[in-house]
Amino acid sequence: MTNTITRADIAEKVFRELGLSRTESAELVDAIMEEVAIALEKGETVKLSSFGTFKVRSKNARMGRNPRTKEEIPITPRKVVTFHTSNIMAKKINS
Repeated sequence: MTNTITRADIAEKVFRELGLSRTESAELVDAIMEEVAIALEKGETVKLSSFGTFKVRSKNARMGRNPRTKEEIPITPRKVVTFHTSNIMAKKINS
């Protein structure tokens, strides 16, 4: 079973570690997430030192296949967010 950390979990950790009120902690976490989202919407790269880098990547149109019917269907061009861990984070994960 895998655990999932939510926005509320992060806000609770901020509350406990920094001593802000629960409301202020939640607002701080929301503000950070909003800044990351705004930067990505603009196509900017978001680099969080010792954590990783978020980038927006464009994917071209291509033909795909429905696995059930084997019917070919066009997949439209789109943008996706990619994440690459920093070397420091990768070492922590793998130790």
